[in-house]
Amino acid sequence: MLLIFDLDGTLIDSSMDLAISMNATREHVGMPPLDPTLIFSFVGNGAPALVRRALGPNASEDLVQSALAYFLKFYRAHALQHTQLYPGVREVVQTLAEEGHTLAVLTNKPVRISTDIVGALKLSDFFLRVYGGDSFEQKKPDPIGIVTLQREANTGAKDTLMIGDSGVDVQTARNARVCSCGVTWGFQPEAFETDAPDYLVHSTCELLAIVHRHRAVLTPS
Repeated sequence: MLLIFDLDGTLIDSSMDLAISMNATREHVGMPPLDPTLIFSFVGNGAPALVRRALGPNASEDLVQSALAYFLKFYRAHALQHTQLYPGVREVVQTLAEEGHTLAVLTNKPVRISTDIVGALKLSDFFLRVYGGDSFEQKKPDPIGIVTLQREANTGAKDTLMIGDSGVDVQTARNARVCSCGVTWGFQPEAFETDAPDYLVHSTCELLAIVHRHRAVLTPS
């Protein structure tokens, strides 16, 4: 099977570094800090959308672009100060790879930062590809990332599972006509009330079981 993972809120808890970087950006442009919980709710559609939401609807385009440049530079330098894998992630990723599944990362975070984080956390060897929000002309929920990975892995829709923590991941899976698995330990579990995934798990142990169940359904008896 081709297992495509979101990054933030799915494999890694990057919440504190994102909040620190976003509030540093607001301070840079003369704005007061935001509650980190509010910042977490802005994550999922990529850095440009995060910055736009965090600056508010009255921010000019010039201010947004200036703030985005500052945010990316600051975050690139501080992305690994507090970021860590969620409990059990390393073990389940390693197990899935050893079972012969093809693993990939598809995130809306910039690819350079994403690749650096995956490498620093010593996960690179498990993934066929790490694709970011700037790897293609369109970000998630556009299906281009999934379609590209399917072609590279020579895998069809039935053998593909998109795993993520937000409605964006579910929408991406739907647009690519593949199944989705939502994880509730991430940033936006409430989004699944609107965008319900095919599977919903609360722990990495459950995730492993779901992958096994999904594969069993596909395998003729």
